[in-house]
Amino acid sequence: MQSLDRLVRALRRMPGVGPRQAERFAAYFLRAPQGEVEEFIAAVISMKQDVKLCPVCYAYSEKDRCEVCADPDRDHSSICVVEDPQDIEAIEKTGAFKGLYHVLHGAISPMEGKGAEHVKIKELLTRLQESKVPVQEVIIATDPDAEGETTAMYLADLLRDMVPHISRIGYGVPLGGDLDYLDEMTLLYSLKGRTKI
Repeated sequence: MQSLDRLVRALRRMPGVGPRQAERFAAYFLRAPQGEVEEFIAAVISMKQDVKLCPVCYAYSEKDRCEVCADPDRDHSSICVVEDPQDIEAIEKTGAFKGLYHVLHGAISPMEGKGAEHVKIKELLTRLQESKVPVQEVIIATDPDAEGETTAMYLADLLRDMVPHISRIGYGVPLGGDLDYLDEMTLLYSLKGRTKI
């Protein structure tokens, strides 16, 4: 069936959706009532029309500025740099960070041909230079993988003369984790990022 195969191919383009899962989703839509399918389609169309990038931090927003950038109670002297808009939600759930964010929309990846010009680093530099409140700290919260580390080192070198404090989020041993189950890289970074007690 061409129309079913087309839907399966479209679903497989979504991150994390494999062939079997795409087939299950397609079968679900096939069995679902017409109203439910139309509601799903309307929600996707509405999201594409209404959600845009915040012109300050490049997070997703339905307003002129995102909620964080529009909040006058946030600490404007501290910016946390993340790879993706979803990363903001994860940090916000902790309640530990009260500053602002900057979303790069990716990471530097020489293997994939993605340089600094492919992510929003230039926009970060412009933002720092034009900030009404001097930025005292930039926290680099890129992923702990090769691309994230490359991006973090590049940013740290770039920002060294612009910002008094540049830090990198800590990572390593999860709470409740057993050391003998952890991989070598996790343990390595845990040891490198150790803190005094």
